[in-house]
Amino acid sequence: MSWVTASWWQRKAETSYGIGEEQLTPWRSWSLPALRKEFNQIKTTDPRFADWWQENSKEAYNTGLTNAAAAFDNYAKSKQGKRKGARVGVPRRKPKRKARLACRFTTGAIRIEPSGRHITLPRLGTIRTHEPTVKLLARIKAGTARILSATVRHERGRWFVSLQVETAREITRVDRPDTSVGIDLGVKYLAVMADSSGKVHYVPNPGHLDGALKLLRLHSRRVTRRQGPDRKTGQKPSKRWEKANRQRNKIHHRVANLRTDALHKLTTRVRTEYGTVVVEDLNVAGMLRNRRLARRVSDAGFGEIRRQLTYKGRWNACRTIVANRWYPSSKTCSNCGAAKAKLPLHARVFDCDECPLVMDRDENAARNLVALAAACTTGTGVAGDQDTPRVSKPRGADRKTRRQRLNRNTGRGGRAGGASLPHHQQEEARDRRQDAEALKLW
Repeated sequence: MSWVTASWWQRKAETSYGIGEEQLTPWRSWSLPALRKEFNQIKTTDPRFADWWQENSKEAYNTGLTNAAAAFDNYAKSKQGKRKGARVGVPRRKPKRKARLACRFTTGAIRIEPSGRHITLPRLGTIRTHEPTVKLLARIKAGTARILSATVRHERGRWFVSLQVETAREITRVDRPDTSVGIDLGVKYLAVMADSSGKVHYVPNPGHLDGALKLLRLHSRRVTRRQGPDRKTGQKPSKRWEKANRQRNKIHHRVANLRTDALHKLTTRVRTEYGTVVVEDLNVAGMLRNRRLARRVSDAGFGEIRRQLTYKGRWNACRTIVANRWYPSSKTCSNCGAAKAKLPLHARVFDCDECPLVMDRDENAARNLVALAAACTTGTGVAGDQDTPRVSKPRGADRKTRRQRLNRNTGRGGRAGGASLPHHQQEEARDRRQDAEALKLW
């Protein structure tokens, strides 16, 4: 990465000296072949690599080069407006203490052993797996699956190997393909589901983190009493601190595993039963700014639920409808359609002002969401906004709000490498106003 960004800083310095465009240092390519060629040239001469690079597999270096090339490519496409989503910044080095240890093997001996409990990887040899691999082995023997690559990573105190397999996946038919369900996510109840047949299901929030907080406090106090690391003074942690820290992390890992298991069971159950699922486009990042709800919102995993519902819906060829973030599902009466001007968060019961409807606020929101499924297929295509005026975004949310650091010399925001990237003849993307669509259909 430094080999690429060095040319950016050099060009910026030369530009400040008044050197013309033709005489500037040429841009260095960040494509994977270019990065791999440069690494192969310096790995035998550079003292940083010459003594030990042969001890590791070539895939370890190739994984880092592939990730660096993808990071630069994402940055360039985001700068040019060719990449969807949030703006991507300049690639940075990953700290060793925070980066996930991972290596992807694409060549060499990658196979499942006939025992069904061992896997063979390049340079690592035959390794026993905790989970059986009998099902994958049966598909490989039948010729219905083929291993493409294997990724080894260290996560939550354990080593995992993920196999990328090419196989034909059959579309399974859901139990109720003509039934729609609206899901309202919350803190007290993880999900309130109302289907088109009129049934309502309440899924309680497991609260895995709340059940482990008492034990976490105990182990956290134990860690603070030990001699921990200090980056400023270079002090290394003691053995007792490392042991106490491992015990504390083990609790965090168990909570994360329980949360992941519960979310997968919930989303799989929903996707195997209903043909259409309607969810909200929640502003999870904004919810986390509320210090009273941040911990519970993070423990619930709203974003992960939507992600799993989306990709599992593609497996079964079912629809996933995402309601607009500004659609007032909680403020609108599911009986008469009247919308309240305000509905504070502490009001857990919806009492309509126009009709005698009195209902739990989460159930009312779920009923409004399931009604959007019919409007999406039979209405004007802008479900939820047929009879209500367009809701404007408060506090100028449709405009750019992030502040850029100004350059001391020019007084304008800039970046390393000057005002443009390679292929700088292309016009940079400006801030685009997002159209407030009522629904997004996957």
